[in-house]
Amino acid sequence: MKAVLCEGYGGVEVLRIATMDKPNIKADELLIRIYATTVNSGDVAVRSLKGNHVQKIFMKLIFGWNKLRNPILGTNYAGIVEQIGSDVNSFEIGDEVFGLRGFKFGTHAEYVAIKEDSVVEHKPINATFVEAAALLFGGQTAHYFIHKSSIPKISGLKIMVYGATSSVGTAAIQIAKYYGAEVTAVCSDYSEDLVLKLGADKVIFYNKSDFTQTDEKYHVVFDAVGKISRKQIESLLLDSGQFYSVAGLDYAKETKFQLMFLKEIFETGIYNPCIDRIYTIDEIAEAHRYVDTGKKKGNVVVQVNT
Repeated sequence: MKAVLCEGYGGVEVLRIATMDKPNIKADELLIRIYATTVNSGDVAVRSLKGNHVQKIFMKLIFGWNKLRNPILGTNYAGIVEQIGSDVNSFEIGDEVFGLRGFKFGTHAEYVAIKEDSVVEHKPINATFVEAAALLFGGQTAHYFIHKSSIPKISGLKIMVYGATSSVGTAAIQIAKYYGAEVTAVCSDYSEDLVLKLGADKVIFYNKSDFTQTDEKYHVVFDAVGKISRKQIESLLLDSGQFYSVAGLDYAKETKFQLMFLKEIFETGIYNPCIDRIYTIDEIAEAHRYVDTGKKKGNVVVQVNT
């Protein structure tokens, strides 16, 4: 199989396309032929060892000190079940599925072996493989943090989403609106049309003014790109207001409930996965370069098989 190996920490030059054997599956596993995956902020952060000194040490302890223990990045996938183990009951050969690997990685390849009880489900019936893959990283992360807040419990709460055009930010707008929140999106002025289309009620342009100087107060401020601190936005929070950031040590845990939620809101036409660009697996370095620019809107998808 074709796979993208990350052979060290650094720039895109550490990526190499290689030919490997297909994974062998165990009795409780599925072999998935991957049709689409994504390159997201998590992939480039690990590849480039992005962060402060403490965060870099933390990542090295988790992923490998000098290089990745698992050299194949990729946190999510959409594809077809090609083989099943003898103990598998919930899936059949030919099933179209989508799923999350999280920091186990491994989806920047033509095949991945996953356990039946891992975070995998049948993909939305009306989604292409590209759309199904794009649903996952931002949708799952936004769902995790919004569910930690009080928004799903009380309709009409106000949330500010900073980094509103990222994969996590575009998902956060839509999920917060699903729960009846009033959403203020913080983005550049050239992204206004996108965030309004996704349902934002108000927009603040960070390149035109200081977003912290608004007179509005919020129940929740969510930093979807990990660039601000609670100290910066303290004055924006109502009493008992909540601040969440993707940059903290509290990372989004993957669950099947998240998949079922994303599947449902896509199938009912509520959710737009916001695909910015599509690359082939042979163009993986270009995909990383584009994500590195910080200018993407929504998701960057990689087509692995067609």
